[in-house]
Amino acid sequence: MLRTSLLAVTAAACLLALGVTAAAGGPTAPAALSTKKPAPKPFPVTITTPAGKVTVKKKPRRIVSLSPTATESLFAIGAGRQVIAVDDQSDFPKNAPRTTLSGFTPNVEAIAAYRPDLVVISYDPKGLAASLRRLKITVVHHDGARTLKEAYTQIRQLGLVTGNSAGSTRVVKQMRTRIDGIVERSKSRARGLSVYHELTPDLYSATSKTFIGRAYALLGLRNIADAADSAGSGYPQLSSEYVVSANPDLVVLADIVCCGQKPSTVAARPGWDRINAVRTGSIVRMDDSIASRWGPRLVNFFRAMSSALARLRS
Repeated sequence: MLRTSLLAVTAAACLLALGVTAAAGGPTAPAALSTKKPAPKPFPVTITTPAGKVTVKKKPRRIVSLSPTATESLFAIGAGRQVIAVDDQSDFPKNAPRTTLSGFTPNVEAIAAYRPDLVVISYDPKGLAASLRRLKITVVHHDGARTLKEAYTQIRQLGLVTGNSAGSTRVVKQMRTRIDGIVERSKSRARGLSVYHELTPDLYSATSKTFIGRAYALLGLRNIADAADSAGSGYPQLSSEYVVSANPDLVVLADIVCCGQKPSTVAARPGWDRINAVRTGSIVRMDDSIASRWGPRLVNFFRAMSSALARLRS
């Protein structure tokens, strides 16, 4: 018993001595090699859009947005401080640096005067992108998204080219979660119901071939404009008689800002008081900008439609 105790004490002493030696700078066991890979550098970065590949060499500090949707997305992902100018149609957010620049009738010299290192466009009239590139200005051309997947991709790409990938991932995740949840809850309410989407008071509408039309399809609504699009444009002009005959269960007014439309003006149209949507008060007033863009405020559109369906089914 005594011998065993002495051996234990001796072993402990040896271990203690080794510890002291190591602390004093003596030989130690080799440290384990780190297997963690260094984080990839955010720049340069290359994205591929339908308009082609775009390479951004360094984080842009002077962004000009000629796309209202891109403006909303840039501010939502955290790139707002990098934006120095936006076009005359970019009315959200309110703190965006709105100018007289136009995305539809652009002036290349006026754009270049802001000395941008990145310009984002959704329309390329008269070779705008090529003209800017000749001035050594990087251009990202994001045309109108056709699906939610494309909308999410554009937001992620804006995150990549501006150095705000984390912000864009967060925004897309929130949008996807909220929209998917709304769609799942709304499908049963929308079953068997039809919708008329009004772009202008002269009854231009949008079919299921368009981005907004696909949103209605996701919700499970039948679009009355589909059968009237003989030209296949996606934006047919309907007649008053056609709308009355189609008798939509929901009317969505996307012309409340531009044209002052509201439930009372709709109800006053000849024969429209017989339409289901008018009789039940199922007329949705949708801000024109929300109804025509494919950015983060899409969630607002789906929420408004979900509320209208809930009221109609209550």
